[in-house]
Amino acid sequence: MKYHKIIICNTQTPNMETLSLWSLVMDGGYIMIPLALMLIVSIYIFVERCLAISRASKEDSSFMQRIRDYVHEGDLESARQLCKKTDTPYARLILKGVTRIGRPMQDVLVAIENTGNIEVAKLGKGFTWLSTTAAGAPMLGFLGTVTGMIEAFYALAMAGTGANIIVLSSGIYQALVTTVAGLIVGIVALFAYNFLVSRVNRVMTGMETKTMEFMDLLNEPAA
Repeated sequence: MKYHKIIICNTQTPNMETLSLWSLVMDGGYIMIPLALMLIVSIYIFVERCLAISRASKEDSSFMQRIRDYVHEGDLESARQLCKKTDTPYARLILKGVTRIGRPMQDVLVAIENTGNIEVAKLGKGFTWLSTTAAGAPMLGFLGTVTGMIEAFYALAMAGTGANIIVLSSGIYQALVTTVAGLIVGIVALFAYNFLVSRVNRVMTGMETKTMEFMDLLNEPAA
């Protein structure tokens, strides 16, 4: 009588613990604190600058025509009031130019350019933080990884004969978390910086266009 051996295979895989974002953050160590602060500040600067630049980029299609009419009529007070009411970077440039009417053209242009530099500097407030974060956050993450690797190998050495792969792998896993966090923060800051710079460049182009229109109208004969 023959007996057939029956082999029962267990196709169920063991339950594996899933990683959560919070657990990764907590496992990253103290380096995660400055990285988190850098991320929060970068997001705040991005949102605040987006709103400020959006307000600065608003244009009144009839603004320059009204300025031209006031200047040709010699009603400089109305031109100044219009600039103050509009309250945009290009309006403040034109306001500076209106207050310099009667002086040599070069003096008018220099006054407008100086005002333009101030307006651009205002729009670029916080950009230094974003560029520094974009470069520094990955380096800070690498620093956390290096220190974590040192701690992992130190723990392996202290384990002595009881050392195993679990002691080393757990330390390496925790160390690599800071690298990922640093890269994420750096990438976010880099994209935010480049986006804001492109928006400011568009505002600068509009300011330059309004400046040239104003300088041209000063040379136009009154109707």
